[in-house]
Amino acid sequence: MASLSEFKLSRAALLRIAADAVMVNTALILALVFNFLFVTLTGGQSAQDNQKNFQELAMGYVSTAPLLTAICLTVFALSGFYSYGRSYQGRYKALVILQAVANSFLIFTLLIYLIWERFGLPTIPRSSLLIAFLITTAMCLAARTWTFLWEKFVRPEKNPVAGLVGAEGKHVLVIGGAGYIGSALLPKLLSSGYRVRVLDLFLYGKDPIRDVVNHPQLELLEGDFRNVQKVVEAMRGVDSVIHLGAIVGDPACDLDSNITLTVNLSATQMIAQVAKATGIRRFIFASTCSVYGASDEILDERSEVEPISLYGRTKLAAEKGLRKMVDENFNPTILRFGTIYGLSGRTRFDLVVNLLAAKAKVDGIITVHGGNQWRPFVHVDDAAKAVFMALKAPLELAAGEIFNVGSEGQNKTITQIGEMIRDQVVGAKLVASDTITDRRNYRVRFSHIKNTLGFEPSWSLEQGIHQVVEAVANGTISNYNDPQYSNVKYLSQAGAIEVIRSSDADWGLDLIGAESAAALVDAKS
Repeated sequence: MASLSEFKLSRAALLRIAADAVMVNTALILALVFNFLFVTLTGGQSAQDNQKNFQELAMGYVSTAPLLTAICLTVFALSGFYSYGRSYQGRYKALVILQAVANSFLIFTLLIYLIWERFGLPTIPRSSLLIAFLITTAMCLAARTWTFLWEKFVRPEKNPVAGLVGAEGKHVLVIGGAGYIGSALLPKLLSSGYRVRVLDLFLYGKDPIRDVVNHPQLELLEGDFRNVQKVVEAMRGVDSVIHLGAIVGDPACDLDSNITLTVNLSATQMIAQVAKATGIRRFIFASTCSVYGASDEILDERSEVEPISLYGRTKLAAEKGLRKMVDENFNPTILRFGTIYGLSGRTRFDLVVNLLAAKAKVDGIITVHGGNQWRPFVHVDDAAKAVFMALKAPLELAAGEIFNVGSEGQNKTITQIGEMIRDQVVGAKLVASDTITDRRNYRVRFSHIKNTLGFEPSWSLEQGIHQVVEAVANGTISNYNDPQYSNVKYLSQAGAIEVIRSSDADWGLDLIGAESAAALVDAKS
């Protein structure tokens, strides 16, 4: 169960709370009415006795209804009725409802017959309690079932554009699906019954997704997501878009600022415009906590953003461009990932945890530059998990939201990371350097995604470090210095940046050019 402090009382949540309060009171009144009618019709009592019985039942209701209502709403809230539990499906959701109502009435019964009766306060008959429990359970189940049926069958009829996009709601386009996060996400989507189309240039080949490449529910579309025609083709028939495609990391982005602007910012604007025009309502965008820049404060989604790198600035500008497009039918979800670590189909060793863990195992040295800079860390599998949870969450919970992705317990300094690695790699030496190569410094709160979507990481930093060290030790990773494991090395040394440049010639994007994109970034808009 969650704590009460975690709930986000949106207007929709308040309406559901009010509806549940009405249902609880209606159930209690019906139970008392049933009791009164049963006694009146079968007891052979006088009119005076019937009047007395009615008064006792009325006084019992007035005395106990506020307590029952308060208990039910509290237990319902703790059980996720108004937050994460709304995304539960089928039998499990029914079980949660049954358990919550049962717990509420159990607590109520204990209080009534251990305290109320002891002090001579008016109560209600035990038989009425049982009937009220059954009616409340039935009404809660019926209300949730009606909501499900409305969303599944009635609303699509009222929104013909949404109905054209896809009736099943489980056909998703993943842009950049063969990358670091994408290769961890695809197995989750496919194993959950989604039909997945991937639009990717496959700069690193298809080996990152080798485990699922022949899956019958997976469709691969090779192409540059800056090309409007490719994007339009990719979006035909899909219900949701997950945009993971980008040039990621400060060094890689600095190789060619114009390419970075068109890939990270201009293309994002175009992709979102196509999705909006197509009638796709669920759009998930991969951003970064690098938008926070450098700060000694603990930051959340409402904090000031001051990115200090081109990568962070392009992501922030893309975020704000998306928010300017918001209307009642298009309301994107933005995920700001912490610094990612761990193995996926397309593992990277240009990230601090992975790089230091590999160097410790191979070279026996852990070199920390500066060391006091804070970072929020998250395993790549948990990053994929967050995308998946945002995809399957009720639209009203995720639409229009910005979520930091990670956990407070994984806010660590670079020195602390080095010490954790040293503790796992026997003989490795931790070396501190005064040279600071990366000035980013931020600690982040993650309560919003936990409270709203129920997200909590499955991986700890210790587990992630062990995973990387073991992969290097057993030969799964034969050479962590290979350019394939580094964005900047692969783009420059392997010539991939030239592939992107050559593809740039016929991309056909006129919505926002490099010059206007640069102005947007420089203005920190």
